[in-house]
Amino acid sequence: MGYRIIGEAAMAAHFGFLCFVVLGGFLAWRWPRTVFAHAPVALYGLGIALIGWDCPLTYVENWARRNAGQGELEPTGFIDHYLTGVVYPENYYVPLQFAAGVVVVFSYAGAVWWRRRHARATHAEFAANRRNVNL
Repeated sequence: MGYRIIGEAAMAAHFGFLCFVVLGGFLAWRWPRTVFAHAPVALYGLGIALIGWDCPLTYVENWARRNAGQGELEPTGFIDHYLTGVVYPENYYVPLQFAAGVVVVFSYAGAVWWRRRHARATHAEFAANRRNVNL
């Protein structure tokens, strides 16, 4: 039973990792320092998608599933096992990878825009307060 729990926890961590890869850049709109956590995760996700790097969570999940008497994940990993053909049709895999990349780029562009807008507003407020003090 313990191995099954470990396998399920690895599956949940996989799902959380995917969500953070795709949507984590939006956290930087509110909390800019999260970009330091998200950027390496997004780059690693890019490496998994383009280069074929292995995800350590896949090893953990396969190990736990084997020891629990369950079958391993598909050789291509978590996405093919749990999502492709289940959540979306198999022929949408590449367009969805592209769309995920676009979402990450959009989130970073939005974070830059948001920070600049906020910086300008803060600067304008500071200048207005300074003018009031000098009167």
